[in-house]
Amino acid sequence: MGNKKGQLSIGIWITIILFMFMSAIIGSTESMYMGLFLSNTVFKDGSMGAKITLTDTINLIASLGSIISVITTFIMGAFSEKIKNRKIFISTGLITWGVVSFVFSGVELLNVARFFRIYAMSEIITATAGIAIFLSLIMAFLRSTTCDTAFSSWVTDISTPKTSTIIEIIFTTMGFVSTGVITVLVSNAQSKVMTYSDIFILFGVVAIVLGFLGFVLIKNPPKKENNKKIKKLRNTKRLNTSINKDKKEKESNYWADVFYGFRPNAVKQNSNLYLILSSGCLFNCACQVFMPYLFIYLASVVIPANKDVNLLSAEVLVTAVIAILAVAVSVLILMIVYVKSKALSFIPSVLCFIAGLFILSSTKSIVGIIIGLAPGLIGYIIIMIQFGATVRDNIPKDKVGLFQGIRMIFLACLPGIIGPTIGNIAAKNSSVTYMENGAEKVLPTELMFVYAAIVAILIFIPMLAFLKKDREKMNKI
Repeated sequence: MGNKKGQLSIGIWITIILFMFMSAIIGSTESMYMGLFLSNTVFKDGSMGAKITLTDTINLIASLGSIISVITTFIMGAFSEKIKNRKIFISTGLITWGVVSFVFSGVELLNVARFFRIYAMSEIITATAGIAIFLSLIMAFLRSTTCDTAFSSWVTDISTPKTSTIIEIIFTTMGFVSTGVITVLVSNAQSKVMTYSDIFILFGVVAIVLGFLGFVLIKNPPKKENNKKIKKLRNTKRLNTSINKDKKEKESNYWADVFYGFRPNAVKQNSNLYLILSSGCLFNCACQVFMPYLFIYLASVVIPANKDVNLLSAEVLVTAVIAILAVAVSVLILMIVYVKSKALSFIPSVLCFIAGLFILSSTKSIVGIIIGLAPGLIGYIIIMIQFGATVRDNIPKDKVGLFQGIRMIFLACLPGIIGPTIGNIAAKNSSVTYMENGAEKVLPTELMFVYAAIVAILIFIPMLAFLKKDREKMNKI
């Protein structure tokens, strides 16, 4: 799969880029685009007396999806580790996700009304929202199995110390690229060039094609077994006894390993890790307050408010260029500072993130949003890199696998439940109402950024405790 110098072949790099891109597309689709799709199809005329609203639906999709993802990571992670056949999970998972994406494209009021023979609009909307939630959970299971478990493990299998950093850069880059692709497609849907359902169909086609390509492109790493030794010991009591003993030890230790991170002694011995995980949890909670509702906010609130604005005007372009340069320079400086001092890098990053949120909460103008995005992105990018690196630095090297479940709970499950719930509360507490297609709709407003900023401020509580303990630890060295 690679040469003796620890480098990967061009074919492997192409495979990594293709599947990381699809993984990022799937993640962005489920976390950001799905809400916009529901807003412009199922809830295009408001709730119409249904038992569930748009923001309720998005909240349930995000919260339940996070729970499903964590459970799936535990179960399917152990299963894939036992079978050691990443290719099967990746390829079949992508193909199945693509099929479900096709089905999701047909989640429309008229289709549901005809299939279930429902005539009351409130019941049609409720039923359609329920189907959307159910299908989204299937997609979350498939995403977690395919991307978070099998593909991630395959990348770990093939990576080397010389390639791991580049792989992380590609992963981060693909996240931004996927968001850009979806943004372009959404703009086409807004201008009636294509429908919102077409986007799900397009992603379904790409996922299925890549799934079949995976059977050819992805090679399972060779199993590390001593074949000669196995042949010599085959059919002997020694081999049978050894196998049975290993099986019993693995079965007895499996559940103990799964819950290792919950032990009081583990928490006490790795207090720095739990402090930084707590900080990361609060950061991700803040992000999830607005992330699931962001596309809806931009498409249904910001764009209509700026319909007379020329996006190619000098004012907008100059502001955008300055913002991009500010982000690039600041990220570079803070990354250099991070190597010398975590405190001098962490604290400004969080402050930038919070400042960006407050600016975004105070304006709906394009120029104002660009100005708010600059510090927000500076903080977001640096914090993501910092947390990832700091978590890795503080996980015991001999127990890396035992803390992955804890990591998922702190950084995925809890934020996925808490963040969207707060965002839903922000939307319902807003006194602003919007008219769309002649109907009053409950839409996310800029108030969600205020709620996100308040959550982000709480990051300082565990972070300052971590920085204090980390400084004490460094002074002892």
